[in-house]
Amino acid sequence: MCGRFVDPNLQSAGLDTSWLKINPLPRRFNVKPTQDVLIAAKDPLEGMIARWGLVPSWHKGSLQDWKATTFNARIEDAREKPTFRNVWRFGRCLIPAAGYFEWVGEKAPKQPHFIYPDGNDGLLWFAGLASRWNGLLTCTIMTRAANEGVAALHTRMPVCLDMAEREAWLAGSDDLAIGSGARLRHHPVARFGASDDGETLIEPIC
Repeated sequence: MCGRFVDPNLQSAGLDTSWLKINPLPRRFNVKPTQDVLIAAKDPLEGMIARWGLVPSWHKGSLQDWKATTFNARIEDAREKPTFRNVWRFGRCLIPAAGYFEWVGEKAPKQPHFIYPDGNDGLLWFAGLASRWNGLLTCTIMTRAANEGVAALHTRMPVCLDMAEREAWLAGSDDLAIGSGARLRHHPVARFGASDDGETLIEPIC
């Protein structure tokens, strides 16, 4: 799953940000569900701000009335779930991130690990779905069964896409194996609280 992630460094050398027509949020190292996040969608690619935690367009109550945990969606069954099936075809998006956190251990306090690309890119592209509810753009991060790079930490992982897969995802691909080959690495980091932030959160500990 993915319940905390790190904003991307969009100023990375060589990164094409010509699609980004909005002012990005100040960089955060502990992004939480219900916060605003940067997403990319449409053709040509367009940057938008969305609330992390999808609210379907058919929801009739208030925002506070929506109690379902929808910051993640399982790629295996999202197209069949009432909450996600309407946007499976027409709500595809990408969510850029520098990495995400996972916690391991039998009992609290568990040990956090920072998970990030195994390569020089420095950027992950999560597959996502976006839905507009009462004028509010909301989104979810797709997850899949963890591959060997992160299976020791958790049974699930975000769907992380390479360039070809990003194009396929946005075009409406139904390939449920998409993102399975993502190359990730990780290291343990110091325990931190829900309100903590800053670059020290991703520094490795011995």
